[in-house]
Amino acid sequence: MFELRLVCKQAAVDAVSDALEALDALSVSVEDADAGSEQENALFGEPGMPPPAQAWEQSLVTALFEQEIQAQTACTLVQGVHGADIDRSLVRAVADQDWVRLTQSQFAPVEITPDFWVVPSWHQAPAQARTVLRLDPGLAFGTGTHPTTRMCLRWIATHMGQTSVLDYGCGSGILAIGAALCGADDVLAVDIDPAAVEASRDNAASNGVRLETGTPERAQGRYALVVANILATPLKVLAPLLCAHVAPGGRLLLAGILERQSEELIQAYAPYCTLEVLDSQEGWILMSATL
Repeated sequence: MFELRLVCKQAAVDAVSDALEALDALSVSVEDADAGSEQENALFGEPGMPPPAQAWEQSLVTALFEQEIQAQTACTLVQGVHGADIDRSLVRAVADQDWVRLTQSQFAPVEITPDFWVVPSWHQAPAQARTVLRLDPGLAFGTGTHPTTRMCLRWIATHMGQTSVLDYGCGSGILAIGAALCGADDVLAVDIDPAAVEASRDNAASNGVRLETGTPERAQGRYALVVANILATPLKVLAPLLCAHVAPGGRLLLAGILERQSEELIQAYAPYCTLEVLDSQEGWILMSATL
């Protein structure tokens, strides 16, 4: 396997990437050419905040080819068209790897409680696990590694019983599946993304639990638990809708909220309920109210 690395001006990145794909590159990736140096430029801020910049000053475009001649030819052709925008180039051999195994090695079992673990399908569950949620990384958000997901699952694992649950913005379905594994017998998982709905359905089947799934319009009734792990801005907009789905005496559980956003969430939900912070982890908080 051979790698072609091109450092080029940002204005040419799209054209160079398209050209490499047309020249049969197996993959093309783009990253900050100054990553790891004092000139590194982060594009993504905290959730809900505008990015500090729209593009890197110069980008490293990396293309993978099966044969060296393909990489050398691609380098020559791209340099011929975009040479003025390319600062330097390099073709080098890269060791063959089992990319599937390499990717899988990045995802280990996640402890929610000593008894409850999220375990990828290629791992054995720890001996102490009594409840195992099998979930592989996919297109939809939610693998159990993010603090917001872990806090929600920890609450579910320690409070859930035979009850009704609405998972609003379900992503991979991990919270809905966790609730079903912990005893909930009436669970609806909804999301605006069709890929998330499909992932939730497939993941539920893999875990041997039954969920109702669909788009948000599917949610019509009231539930003993309504959980939404999204982000602060949509949670504020959804305040009246989410509260309307909570049965009298039921619980609302909200996540995807940074610690500094707690007061604005409390104010947004004040007309409907009194939110409190139940848990915090790595700068994120879990908020809840009883209606």
